[in-house]
Amino acid sequence: MPIITLPTTPFDGQRPGTSGLRKKVTVFQQPRYLENFVQALFDVLPDAAGQTLVVGGDGRFHNRVAIQTILRMAAAKGYARVLVGQGGILSTPAVSAVIRKHGASGGIVLSASHNPGGPDGDFGIKYNVANGGPAPEKVTDAVYARTLQLSELHTADTPDVALDALGTSRLEGTDIVVIDPVSDYAEVMRGLFDFAAIRTLFAGGFRLRYDAMWAVGGPYAKALLEGALGAPAGTVVNAEPLEDFGGLHPDPNPVNAEDLIAHLFADNAPDMGAASDGDADRNMVVGRKFVVSPSDSLAVLAAHATRVPAYQAGLAGVARSMPTSTAVDRVAKALGIPCFETPTGWKFFGNLMDAGKVTLCGEESYGTGSSHVREKDGLWAVLFWLNLVATTGQTVEQLVRALWKEHGRCVYSRHDYEAIPTDKADALMRELRAALPTLGGTTVAGLPIALADDFAYTDPVDGSVSQKQGVRVVLTDGSRVVFRLSGTGTEGATLRVYLERHEPNPARQDLPAQEALQPLVALAEAVAKVRAFTGMDRPTVMT
Repeated sequence: MPIITLPTTPFDGQRPGTSGLRKKVTVFQQPRYLENFVQALFDVLPDAAGQTLVVGGDGRFHNRVAIQTILRMAAAKGYARVLVGQGGILSTPAVSAVIRKHGASGGIVLSASHNPGGPDGDFGIKYNVANGGPAPEKVTDAVYARTLQLSELHTADTPDVALDALGTSRLEGTDIVVIDPVSDYAEVMRGLFDFAAIRTLFAGGFRLRYDAMWAVGGPYAKALLEGALGAPAGTVVNAEPLEDFGGLHPDPNPVNAEDLIAHLFADNAPDMGAASDGDADRNMVVGRKFVVSPSDSLAVLAAHATRVPAYQAGLAGVARSMPTSTAVDRVAKALGIPCFETPTGWKFFGNLMDAGKVTLCGEESYGTGSSHVREKDGLWAVLFWLNLVATTGQTVEQLVRALWKEHGRCVYSRHDYEAIPTDKADALMRELRAALPTLGGTTVAGLPIALADDFAYTDPVDGSVSQKQGVRVVLTDGSRVVFRLSGTGTEGATLRVYLERHEPNPARQDLPAQEALQPLVALAEAVAKVRAFTGMDRPTVMT
């Protein structure tokens, strides 16, 4: 069948956010909506002759339909080869691993990450570049600009490609190669961790409960934990990827992973619990009756990294997103290594890793990773924790409490106000930014403010500048309140308020986070007038 050209007209609102373009499934189901975005992407990318593209997704509703569209358009673009996960499945970290192993020029990831799925749920698409990481802003900005100018699409008039059996088929001049979605990723993991020590841990009766949340992480966790590492059958639960995630919200936090929390706080709890999200790039780690914050998790991994074979020579440096707590900063200082503070979005870590400046990185939204790929990686983080438990002989709780004892506890919470009308959210941030010049040196809600600014980032590798990355209000004792509009929602705007207070006194480190942070909650309301702008008396979610 020939390559065909079809007329089209632009859609409004196809600007990629922090992690690509995310909208309701019904939006993506509009005729030519997905096609327009893919065509805009292909129009700004270089010639595809001789190049390999990777395609896969988290298996949510509309994943298979979207993949067929992309394969036809990739053939029209002229790719020599497209690697697609069997059944259309590839976790986000696996896409990065496949791109890097096979020298692909890039990859398309179909996911809305931790957002709900199903016919009434969310869908998303993003592009990862040749290093395996998310496209930088110069690429996403160019894609958006192109979406506003489109007048035609290029595709192949062909039947659907068979996705459920491994092998190669031909689509026009393009080889479509259906690959095992797990094998390349598993090979990377085997080269990082002390599998023998972890096998011994499980053989000794250690009990783990891994909740894959009916999402794409299930096949990877089953293959590695129950297969390669010998964990008992049933260690991985909710392991089959479902189009609607079993009706659950696949976000690994104490609110949405309530079944896991219930098991870990039961009298006969497993030794450790873990969960991954919709596309398996996020993680939550839980000890017996003890929840680990993502910020503390990153700090613990950095503090003990030399116990893991891949990092035994030490870390080049670490990086965290600006809203993430400063726990890892304190570890980095003790280790004598640099710590970089970046905007939210994994793409900002890519340059640092490519330049050899950092080895580990993470963000407060349950994302942790390292230079083994260019994405956050949920199962990698769980394997790292298992490696530490196996080699230190300490429990999850003991490892975290040792961190607090040495560096103090960074008491931390994030308050999300979801589905705010966009005009109201923009007005809140506009008024807050206008007040910044007068806040420093004042006392608000009884708390002395040292400085207030709008975080801007200059990339130390390429010199690119990112402005307006979140408003910071920093107190004289280093406590912080950060305000930021999220780029991962699909309805209205989500205001995220991040609260951090350093507690060096061991006698006060067990105070419930929300109780310890109440003075900062009052400060946040006084400074930003959240209730007045949003009409909401309390956050939608507190984590």
